[in-house]
Amino acid sequence: MNIAFRVANSLFTLYMLAILLRWLGPWLSLEVESGRLRWIARLTDPLISRIRRLLPAMGPVDFSPFAALMAIWFVREVAKGVLAGPPAGL
Repeated sequence: MNIAFRVANSLFTLYMLAILLRWLGPWLSLEVESGRLRWIARLTDPLISRIRRLLPAMGPVDFSPFAALMAIWFVREVAKGVLAGPPAGL
């Protein structure tokens, strides 16, 4: 496998995990707003806040982290297709 392919896939996956930690942090009693894990909030808040502005208000539930996960997943899949190159038979 191509090294760029592996690095890109790993970085996207790590960013998705950071979004999950940011989203589930309050339920897991993780202090992502302050303390030692505040770097997670600083890393993920720019994307989540942009998506939050685009989504309509849906009551007490915030779907922006879920939408961010889906967006990152889509970009990761497109990047994997681009970095993998054409199929071997072509």
